[in-house]
Amino acid sequence: MNLFKSLAIVSLSASLLIAAVPNKQNRELKNVVKMGQKSSKMLLKTLGSNMKKNLKAGGALQALDFCSNEAYNLTETVNQRLPRGVRVKRVSIKFRNPANAPQADEAKVLKIFQSMKDNNIVLPNHLVEKVDAKVYKFYKPLLINKKVCLKCHGDVKDTDLKRAIADRYPIDKAKHYKMGDLRGAIVVTIDKSKR
Repeated sequence: MNLFKSLAIVSLSASLLIAAVPNKQNRELKNVVKMGQKSSKMLLKTLGSNMKKNLKAGGALQALDFCSNEAYNLTETVNQRLPRGVRVKRVSIKFRNPANAPQADEAKVLKIFQSMKDNNIVLPNHLVEKVDAKVYKFYKPLLINKKVCLKCHGDVKDTDLKRAIADRYPIDKAKHYKMGDLRGAIVVTIDKSKR
């Protein structure tokens, strides 16, 4: 079955499922979405404000230093502030840092997002995957929506910056993006068995 038929069936099934879900399960799904939105917003705000501060203070090279030295640590700081059983991270098929490589199920979702984007289908604000009876994954697509992102993720012209990126990330795949491209996703894993 092709991808679009699968997406249509999944969308229709999800709509029918939500309508047929008993109130308790419907509340649980709403709570998952609420936690996913809160967690992803916290990560975006934390990383974004620090990135902006570093760009303003020292341009793209300082922002690159921030990303390579602090982004992972700040993500862990956000995770420590989240409730027990909730973890947030960034993933991308075209990752720069191997720590942002998706797991198998996450890669499938990213490929679906990319296929939707390639076929001019509007991406959802989020997607929720029920992994098992206790674990959910909330996905928030990340798009290149600011020109400043292209300084390091577009077609980099600055030779010093290009060299610095290559030195820090020898297997870099996160380049040659254009405005509006899918960059990856924020994934919030909610494990209710640990709460």
